[in-house]
Amino acid sequence: MAGEIPDLHAEERTGTGKGAARQARRTGYVPGIVYGGGADPLPINLPYNALVKRLKAGRFLSTLFNLKVPGQEDVRVICRGVQRDVVRDLPTHVDFMRLRRTSRINLFIHVTFENHDKAPGLKRGGTLTVVRPEVELEVTAGDIPDHITVDLSGRDIGDVIHIGDVALPEGARPTIDRNFVIANIAAPSGLRSADDEDEGEGETEAAEA
Repeated sequence: MAGEIPDLHAEERTGTGKGAARQARRTGYVPGIVYGGGADPLPINLPYNALVKRLKAGRFLSTLFNLKVPGQEDVRVICRGVQRDVVRDLPTHVDFMRLRRTSRINLFIHVTFENHDKAPGLKRGGTLTVVRPEVELEVTAGDIPDHITVDLSGRDIGDVIHIGDVALPEGARPTIDRNFVIANIAAPSGLRSADDEDEGEGETEAAEA
């Protein structure tokens, strides 16, 4: 499960509109807005370098933050959008949504795989083919999992792993109402080639007969 909620520091932005946003960018900040939660929207400025570091670390859109703004009560937020410069791909504006601990939200959660050494199919040279490195789950804001884990123990060549095979964290459920595929263990390329040749020979013999 997710560990301690990380702090995200910002300042309240005085003034609104494009002029205030441009001024924020000139002084090393990225403008943003915090909305929802039954309160008025709060315009903020985030330190540019700190934000870029967070973005490069990954999983920014699926991380619950404790937003700290001087003069305001701390509030849990999640990013709902990052606007970027179309040429330089740098952040120009960020949208955050306030959340209660009990709020239900949809997030893409990373999938990890364990016990590779206990999978007969991988020991025989098979390849783990990951179809979904992330899955979208509906989760509680106060209990967002960092990842879900797929146990590869006993998995052999040809095995297909579905979402229904994975133990999900309590309170989490898939947003897709079907038993979709997460990964499979494919045969080694040499074995696949041999099988194809055998099938081809069988078809030729059947045709000659």
